[in-house]
Amino acid sequence: MANIGEASQPAATEQSSSIFEFYWSMNPQGRRTFWACTAGWTLDGMDFMMFPLLIGTLVTAMATDAKTLGGIVSLTVLCSAAGGWLAGFLSDRVGRVRTMQVTILLFSLGSLASAFAQDVDQLTAARALLGVGFGGEAAVAAVTLSEVVSNKHRGRAMGFYQSSYAVGWGLAILIQAIAYSALASDQAWRIMFGIGALPALLIFFIRRNVAEPDVAVAARKEEPAVSFFRIFDRTNLRSTFVGSLLTIGAQGGFYALMTWVPQFLRTERKVSILASTPYLTALIGGCFVGYVTGGWLSDKFGRRPVFLFFSAAAAACVYIYTHVALSDAEMLVLGFPLGFFAVGYYSALMACLNEMYPTRVRGAGVGFTYNAGRAVGGLFPFFVGALAATTTLSSAISIFALLSYGLVFLVALLLLRETKGVDLSI
Repeated sequence: MANIGEASQPAATEQSSSIFEFYWSMNPQGRRTFWACTAGWTLDGMDFMMFPLLIGTLVTAMATDAKTLGGIVSLTVLCSAAGGWLAGFLSDRVGRVRTMQVTILLFSLGSLASAFAQDVDQLTAARALLGVGFGGEAAVAAVTLSEVVSNKHRGRAMGFYQSSYAVGWGLAILIQAIAYSALASDQAWRIMFGIGALPALLIFFIRRNVAEPDVAVAARKEEPAVSFFRIFDRTNLRSTFVGSLLTIGAQGGFYALMTWVPQFLRTERKVSILASTPYLTALIGGCFVGYVTGGWLSDKFGRRPVFLFFSAAAAACVYIYTHVALSDAEMLVLGFPLGFFAVGYYSALMACLNEMYPTRVRGAGVGFTYNAGRAVGGLFPFFVGALAATTTLSSAISIFALLSYGLVFLVALLLLRETKGVDLSI
């Protein structure tokens, strides 16, 4: 039986290497699912990435320091880990689509509450709520999309899904540029967080246009109840262990770098908030292309080669970006390859995690492993902020980023089994 998202295609089409073939192979229902999932992840990324852009402003507005704000980022990510595991489990029990709507509502409410925060404690609570929804949406949307796209195209679909995060980041920068051009900084940051509540409108589209994947419906009928801890049983434990290690490295590198790059540009490169926009745009452009390219390469060559290549290249780029004496023009140009290599493995990661688990526990498995990476890797923004008190911010960023990329490389080299082309209906 064909999956709900797949169109009937000739065998030759299935073999196409076109980067867009995953989309042309989907029927209208599958395409609506794709747009719902990517839109959710776009707006999710927009909400989350507003905070790193505002760290400099919030230090003054909240009468606090960078270490405390780095701790709030880490707490947000830790809450996203709990939210991801819980939402993944709920998606196995009550459905992917229903759970996705709840998670979008939560991170929208968290952003709105951030706009009205009066002190650090209130801001912390608001970001914790956002984190629960952020982590849940990421896991459930990725599982949903993976189950409506064909096995041969899963990496490419995940590549475009992941690339939407870069679009969300770009939206955050655009909103920042407009807000800071039109308003005083003490008003601009609140407006930015308020705009972050708009993703709640996406719920209405999902309710009308997105159907539950056939494989998930069939699995729940066959086994209505599943244990919360089944991902730790003998058949799934290795997947959970290896997947968690892989995502710790992947997430740790991302958060150590991307959380602090805006502040690095301002404090060590002496670039103002508005003047930093071209640098961040180059970085985000590289991220977008890296996500898409990584997904295509993972379909062509496999998941493991992508992890090995991109982690090694990312480590080299981070070191050059933070430690080599570069002109402003060179920094601008280097932003593109830095973004490209720093995130290119994410597309292979989401495909790989979905391919590690049977359908009945896929939501819980992906939710736990992806967000276990957030739970540990999410501590890195705090560690970078704390270490920056005793050394330069550039050194703090590079230390934790290089540790993370090294872990990705070693896990892929020594522990990971290739999962390319696994049939998720089994």
